[in-house]
Amino acid sequence: MARGKFIVFEGIDGSGKSTHAVLLKERLESEGHKVYLTREPTDGEAGVLLRRLLTGKADLPEQAIAGLFMTDRIDHILNAKTGILRRVEEGEIVISDRYYFSSFAYNGSYAPMEWVIELNRLAMETLRPDLTVFMDIQPEAFLSRIESRGTTERYEKTEVLKKVRENYFKAFSLLPEEKVAVVDNGRALDEAAEEVYRVVKEAIGE
Repeated sequence: MARGKFIVFEGIDGSGKSTHAVLLKERLESEGHKVYLTREPTDGEAGVLLRRLLTGKADLPEQAIAGLFMTDRIDHILNAKTGILRRVEEGEIVISDRYYFSSFAYNGSYAPMEWVIELNRLAMETLRPDLTVFMDIQPEAFLSRIESRGTTERYEKTEVLKKVRENYFKAFSLLPEEKVAVVDNGRALDEAAEEVYRVVKEAIGE
């Protein structure tokens, strides 16, 4: 059986990555591909605690949160029932809304990024994305999208998100071996979706 592909969407909060992940899934499925859409934090034990932390219902030091993201990520990859590595090995296209670059960008705003990268080394060596699609928008755009939701989470503050966006590009430069496509999402939805589709089709060899 041919190995599947692993596509990751990254971006700051409000960047539109979740919307584009769904659009890509629907388009690939319409072509006959078997596609599994997932996200981080997951719905597993560690992921549930992370969502409590992100919404302010619990608190831990930032370094512990980085470790918890890593724990959730390994469960995401290797869980006997829900693990995505098995799906990829069985030929599915797996699309994940966030993966280890989120840790580098967000946790790397509070702890040394190089340390966060090393913390995630097992995940990087076990399941590396065939393509990471970074949905990029300017600060004014993502802040207005977040405000329109009416709720904010742990990292959804103006200065934090500006730093996170900078950190994404820093992480891309530190890891040139990673396959990354930066897509401008500050334009019409259909235009950005078409570019996403194009770069993903190239990555999966079609």
